[in-house]
Amino acid sequence: MTIHKLKPLSMCDTNSYIVGSSQNNAVLIDAPADSDYILETIKTYNLTLKKILLTHGHFDHVGAVADLVDKINCEVYIHMNDLGKLTNDEFLLTNLFHAKGVRKFADAKPLIDGDIIKQDELEFKVIHTPGHTSGSVCYAVENNLFTGDTLFYRSMGRTDMPDGDDIQMLKSLRKLSNIEENYIVYPGHMKNSTLEDEKKYNPCITTLANRGF
Repeated sequence: MTIHKLKPLSMCDTNSYIVGSSQNNAVLIDAPADSDYILETIKTYNLTLKKILLTHGHFDHVGAVADLVDKINCEVYIHMNDLGKLTNDEFLLTNLFHAKGVRKFADAKPLIDGDIIKQDELEFKVIHTPGHTSGSVCYAVENNLFTGDTLFYRSMGRTDMPDGDDIQMLKSLRKLSNIEENYIVYPGHMKNSTLEDEKKYNPCITTLANRGF
């Protein structure tokens, strides 16, 4: 397995990641913008895009999905609670952020907590982590955890936008903090970390006990 971090994309400087299999197939974690750049980068690693796994349904994570599917005809997955966001400007946040050129997409496959998405030898486990949105998820594969806008370096995702929820976010952070494995954390914004370090130093996690979680 190989992991390649793309340059930050969209007006929100969103992270996305190419995960390559032993058979030179690629799974893309989030598709923020600029489908041409994404495909050219995948090509430079001699990979073929097969699947897009979305951590949630905001425009800065899904903006290139429709264009990528038009060009490659790959499969797209998102949690069932965020499925409707892909065709709804309010929940995509395109209106709130005045985002231009974001196409709606209606053909994603719905996920639930615990699902396993397979690509060759790779198995991506879906961990439902609502809070930023009701359908936010993390994806665990081998010793890697793609956390979208749930867990950041020493921080967490916003909960003050449509479909956000403070209590659900705290419960999701507790869920992640209860994982025993020390995953490498690949977030939707900011730099990488490890789950062990976030348990120790992330104030959003270390204060959970004081808040009854």
